[in-house]
Amino acid sequence: MTISISSLYGKKIMSNTGRWVGEVGEVVIDVENRCVSHLLLGKIDASKTGDVIKSLFKNSVEYNRVKKVSESIVVSGAS
Repeated sequence: MTISISSLYGKKIMSNTGRWVGEVGEVVIDVENRCVSHLLLGKIDASKTGDVIKSLFKNSVEYNRVKKVSESIVVSGAS
């Protein structure tokens, strides 16, 4: 299945048990492995320090947890 990265922005993320996780603010690409790495639940502000970016990664979903992408994104496991 092929989807465009831009179609992920703003999608609601739900757990496979129906729990609200968040909304996609940014998509992180693993350039070396040529794949999506994480879906961040907030926007990256380039003017912020590394600590802010680290906290964004704490509030993210690893893309390997994604089970379904449609009108919303369904992920497995605890959020």
